[in-house]
Amino acid sequence: MSGTAAEEAIVRGVMDRWKSAVDAHEPQQVASVFTEDAIFQGLHPYSVGRQGVADYYDSQPIGLKAEYRVLETRRLAQDVVLGYLDVDFSFTDRPAIQVTLSVVLRRLGDQWYVGHYQVSKLG
Repeated sequence: MSGTAAEEAIVRGVMDRWKSAVDAHEPQQVASVFTEDAIFQGLHPYSVGRQGVADYYDSQPIGLKAEYRVLETRRLAQDVVLGYLDVDFSFTDRPAIQVTLSVVLRRLGDQWYVGHYQVSKLG
């Protein structure tokens, strides 16, 4: 993996908050990990802003869980970090889906948030 331990810690800090809220099926908590103007692209049409994120995760089935692995990180600017991850979404009633995820994280004040989220289903 390229990047620094500090960059990976930033990505893990944000993505651990995201995972916790996804696993608990708390759409508003998931949305709170994102900036107010976040561009969000899941496996459905994109949205902009926290409400779109909340709506997307509210539409997901109860029991959805996320497991991620950080593949790459890059610091794009002092307050901007890129993360590239493998994510497995598991369900209670069907096979898991493996995706890759790119996130651009922005520091606002003393907290990091997702400003851009793009899922790709390869293969």
